[in-house]
This record gives sequence, C-alpha cells and structure tokens, in this order.
Amino acid sequence: MVGPGDTVAIGGILNTSHPMAVIRELVRLGTGDLHVVGIANGLELDMLIAAGLVRRVTTPTISGESIHPGAGPAFRRLAQRDEIEISEVDEAIVEVALQAAAQRLPFAPWLGGLGTSLPEVSDDLVEISSPFDDRPLLAVRALPVDVAILHVGKSDRFGNVQPVGSGFGDKAMARAAKKIFCTVERVVGNAEIRANPAQTMVAGVDGIVQAPFGSHPFASPGFYLVDEPALREYVAAAQAWYREDDRGPLDAWFEQWLSGPEDHWDYLRRVGPERLWGLEEGMTP
Repeated sequence: MVGPGDTVAIGGILNTSHPMAVIRELVRLGTGDLHVVGIANGLELDMLIAAGLVRRVTTPTISGESIHPGAGPAFRRLAQRDEIEISEVDEAIVEVALQAAAQRLPFAPWLGGLGTSLPEVSDDLVEISSPFDDRPLLAVRALPVDVAILHVGKSDRFGNVQPVGSGFGDKAMARAAKKIFCTVERVVGNAEIRANPAQTMVAGVDGIVQAPFGSHPFASPGFYLVDEPALREYVAAAQAWYREDDRGPLDAWFEQWLSGPEDHWDYLRRVGPERLWGLEEGMTP
C-alpha cells in the first residue's frame, strides 16, 4: 500500500516505539523516492535514508537518540552533500501542518516561528496579516499524508488501536493520513478494547499487522526496552560510511538485519529468543 513517491508518516518518537517490521519490508521491497514525515524521528529514519529510499524529510529532528549524540550519520552525510531535501520545521509546525490537512484546509495560521528565519528558508511557511486585526501570523501549508505507519501496543481485529506509551504525535499523523496501517504487539478481543475506550487512539485503521517485538531494536513501552547494543552496531556501521566513505560495514549490517531477513519472523529468529526475552520489562534472560 506504500508506493514510490508517497508521503509517509512514521510514528513513534525518540527512544520509544517505531514500526520497524514495516520499515524492514520497505527496505526489502526497495520502495523509494519517499517524503517521510515525523514528529521526532531518530535512527529508524536514518536507516531508511541509508537505504537510499528517502527523497525529502519533514521532521524537526533525525537524531542518534540516546545512542549517538547529534544527527543520525546517514542523514548527516546526505544533508551535507545536498542529496536530500529538508523541510525546516519544529515540532509544533509539523503538528499544525498535519492538523490543517486533517481539516482539509490549504493552510493553518500559527504564531510560533514569527520573528525567526523559518519563513525565509521554507516554502511551506509564509508570514501573513490577520484579516481581523492586522496581527502578524505564520501561514503553515497543510501536510497531507498518503500513508501513516504506526506501532501500537494492541488492537482488536476491527483495527481499533491502543498505543504503547503516550502515542504522542501518532494521532496527529493518523488524522492527516489517507490510509493508516499499524504493527501491533498483541491482537486482543474487542471486549478488552472496549474495557478502556479512552485509550483507543484511532478507530478502524485500514490494516493491522501482528508483529510481536515489532519495534525492535527500539523499545515498546510496557512490553520491552531498547536494545542498545544492536543500535550501537548500526551507528558504528553508519559512522564508517559518514566519516571514512566506507559503505562495507553498513551493507553488511543491512544484509544481516534489514534487507536480509525474509520476513519479520526470520528477523526474530536471527535476534534470538534469549536476547528478546532479556529486553522484556522486569525480566532477565
């Protein structure tokens, strides 16, 4: 359901859940020329960029999370070489742009960003005057999304999804998206969802994929912790590409962990049950 050139919103924020089972599938399929939207992205987007699948990013950050200070190595390499398009935004501007798309508006007014250079460096931001009192405002272009891909804690078979953690930002991306797909840790009965309806983030998404440990090597709050050694392996390989122009370690890492596994279950077999069990919150290997 994701095609070349699509605008894709990737859920999750730094140091928490990311839809890695779908990201690995995008890498295997080679679905590229993507415009990726996020609220606070980290190494999951850096991996997509390293795979050569991203044309443009609209997100306030692509960081190394708690593993690596500063920007993700692959993003940094392409940004410094002008090989990727970058929308200059902050978190609030992304939220406003998504809200405008959800309301089917061409833009939305906003106060944040006034007095900064953001309108000068972004075609999506224009300073305007209020028609009521001539007050200066920032017009934020709407950001419609073709597909939102989220990772959630649980869902029933009808696609009523309840998030892991706060679900911060995921709901805004879902509202702006034409289609919503979620990887889920557990598929549960509808009665369990209805027992806590206030926790339901989105009702009736277009598709769910049962993917236990679907956020690995990132965390899924309430289920398992981040696999820091696995992420450090990626950062070391990506740093070799950035600093030494040596793509070999990164290609080997991709073959082992992203493009190589046949599917999600093959990936989990490669990680191994002992390692996965050791990440369970409150458990030990």
